[in-house]
Parts: sequence; structure tokens; C-alpha cells
Amino acid sequence: MPQPKKLKVLVLAGGPDRERPVSLQSGATVTNALAQAGHDVRQRDITPDNLAALDEFTQWAGHLVFPMLHGAWGEGGGLQKILAERKLPHVGCRADAAELCMDKHRTKLVLIEHGLPTPPSELLIAGQRATFGPPVVVKPPCEGSSIDLTICRDDESLRRTRSRLRRRHARLLVERFVEGMELTVGLVGSEDGKTMDALPPIHIIPATEFYDYNAKYDRDDTQYLFDIKLPKAALAEVMRVSVEAARVLGCRHMCRVDIIVDREKRPWILEVNTIPGFTSHSLLPKAAARAGITLPKLVDRLARLALA
Repeated sequence: MPQPKKLKVLVLAGGPDRERPVSLQSGATVTNALAQAGHDVRQRDITPDNLAALDEFTQWAGHLVFPMLHGAWGEGGGLQKILAERKLPHVGCRADAAELCMDKHRTKLVLIEHGLPTPPSELLIAGQRATFGPPVVVKPPCEGSSIDLTICRDDESLRRTRSRLRRRHARLLVERFVEGMELTVGLVGSEDGKTMDALPPIHIIPATEFYDYNAKYDRDDTQYLFDIKLPKAALAEVMRVSVEAARVLGCRHMCRVDIIVDREKRPWILEVNTIPGFTSHSLLPKAAARAGITLPKLVDRLARLALA
């Protein structure tokens, strides 16, 4: 049965997670783009304790849900389980893949199992000694947007960071720091829905020590380069491992793979984001535009993939 030309789409934004402000920005962008594409759109907030938006969606006889929530519940499987229980078509991963990709430690285990490159790491609880020393990256395993991420270049910095973060996080991922170029690869589902297509990679050059929350969303001095000074073979490998990572992790419709390319031109996968941002600073829309896909065309494609 052919899809209707005009879709009724519910955009979910906000939510209970620490990335709520970014989610509201992303939701507004997607809502406007869907309207420009000719669809009937409603944007609503949602939390685990308030699912009224989904009841409204059912009464409205909507076609699909477009989640734009960033964070552990909205992006990490909690919301997706509810959508599945209600049999509501939605953009983005199914619950199992969403939960997997939100957990950076579990993600890395799957990548290693399939022979994909990711920096060595270990998951530590309070009081547990690390088996390798600085330089390391310390981060919560289930947060996004570089929240609480710290680069530790000496033992004292590592000790202080673990002491500070254990008040908020029972577990911390300690990952070997890889010096190199930070790239990101956005992926969108092919129009037939059978594969994920890699968009042009972006080289991220922050003005700060690393690409932290402020560099991602607030500062205007971060550089995003498409003309990347890497051999064609190295760029092709970056795109290959990104597509393969999305496949083995079960991603669908869209995602973004963050990678460090070291001095030997080898790519190392850092993490996979299953609901990339759609703010004015966000990278998936930038990459789509570089590939000639306007924002209205991009969100229309994602909506129709979900409905199919």
C-alpha cells in the first residue's frame, strides 16, 4: 500500500534526561523541517511519568512518532520499549539496539567481538584500580554529549576525576587516550531501507582541549571541515568501519559514529549515537546538506523509512 503524501507526525522532545535543553532545540528543528516538507506535525514533551503525548497521538490517528530525545531514557531504550509495546512506528533504533548503543562499554564489547577497532578500555566501580595508566579518557558509560567526560594525562588527574565523578556515577569507563584527528560519520537509511548510507565525514577541530558539551552546542569557534587531510584509502576505511559498526549494533534509519584517526591513519571507534542532534551546531544535518540532502528532505526520508 502506498504511503500517504501528507503524514501525521508526532515529534517528541524534552524528556527527563540531562540533555533536555538540546533535545528541545533538536525537536523544534525537526518539527519545522517536517512542516516544510508538507506534513502535519505536533511537538510534545514526554517523561516516564507522563505519556499523555502518546495517548493524544493515538486519538489523533497519527502515522508515526519522531523521537528527538537525547539521553539515557529517551535515547537508551526506555522510550523505545514503550513505543514497541504500543506498536507505534517510530524513527530510530528498536529498543534493544538503543539500549546497547547508549552503554559505551557494551557497545565496545560488540565492536571487539566483530573485529572492529575501538580503544582499549575497562569498566570500573569505586575503589577498583585501573590496569593501565594515563593518558586516559574517563567518562560515564551511559551519558551523551560528552557530559562528565574528562581527559586525564597524569595519575593525580585520574584520581581527582574518579573521586569527583563517583558521586554521580556508580561505574566509569576508563579508555586509552588516542592522539589524532576527531572525525564523525553520519549515516542514514538508504531509500529502500535495506542498508545504511554513509554521509561525508566531518573533521572536528574544537578550540577547547576536546569536543566537550560547550564546543558542541554553545561555542561558535569549533571548526567543521569536509576537506579532510587524509588519504582516500584512510577515509574509505573510516566510512567502512562506520557502516559496519551500525550494522553489527543493529542501528536503523539514522545514527552517527564518532571516530579518532591516529597518527598511523588508523580509525578507532569511540561511540555510536542513535539519535543524533538536529540543532544549529549538529553534524548529521551538516553532512546531509553536504551530500545535497536538505533538512526537509532528510526528515521526510527518515519518517518514510519508519513508516515502511
